[in-house]
Amino acid sequence: MSDSTTVHASTLHSLPLLARGKVRDNYAVGNDRILMVASDRLSAFDVILDQPIPGKGALLTQMALFWFDKLGHVVPNHLTGEAPEAVVAADEVAQVRGRSMLVKRLKPLPVEAVVRGYLAGSGWKEYQQGGAVCGVKLPAGLRNASKLPEPIFTPATKAAVGDHDENIDFDTMAGLIGRERAEEVRRVAIQLYREAADYALTRGIIIADTKFEFGLDEHGTLTLMDEVLTPDSSRFWPLASYAEGSNPPSYDKQGVRDWLESVRIDGQPWNKRAPAPALPAAVAEATAATYREALERLTGPR
Repeated sequence: MSDSTTVHASTLHSLPLLARGKVRDNYAVGNDRILMVASDRLSAFDVILDQPIPGKGALLTQMALFWFDKLGHVVPNHLTGEAPEAVVAADEVAQVRGRSMLVKRLKPLPVEAVVRGYLAGSGWKEYQQGGAVCGVKLPAGLRNASKLPEPIFTPATKAAVGDHDENIDFDTMAGLIGRERAEEVRRVAIQLYREAADYALTRGIIIADTKFEFGLDEHGTLTLMDEVLTPDSSRFWPLASYAEGSNPPSYDKQGVRDWLESVRIDGQPWNKRAPAPALPAAVAEATAATYREALERLTGPR
């Protein structure tokens, strides 16, 4: 179960901090493991908001653990199986419980493995310009939110915090990590997406697209890492309200984005640079409720 503590930034004193990402704080556990603490931070338009989303880190962690377990037969993952609480001091357990993963330290591949089953977001924009996404030619006549004939692999380069990921084509990815490894990543990512999307449909959720991150262990084995198939890394749509031709509602932070787009500062729209406007508590709680509903739909009883 998750702890009721809200964590905008973890403050562990017993372990050295390696990095703070948009959501996760990573701590070194010896030379071979990392403690990943999922905070309640939320970023929108690549700006981290000062107001946390209550319980978000725990919800993301529970969902990721669900998928790691469900998809473990497809590819190894980074989980060690050890309890995160076991590697921190007693006074730090509340910051860690329910929102952390103790994982193997891997050599990350410098690409995001994006799989799209539907046309949305930047993929829809790119398709409108040239009928292709990341070099993958698609049939004419598709609309916003159209289901693709087959899932497509559309990689991106990993961006530093505050920067945007950049879509690349497969040949560019092969140049970065080698063609054989790139083909393995593409094959595994599409299989992960297919199995997850098929399952989610039975629970009333469309997974329109998602991104996976992979690393290599000490033997060079491809290993699934970071988060997986959460509303932060995926576009989840309720099946009941899906309609081709418009942006379906989604189980994610779209409500926060919409509110930020509506804000006026001295009569002008927010410029999408830090600092972000202060998020009202009602918007934060509505976002938390959206995450909770997605988790309950996917993992709860039928």
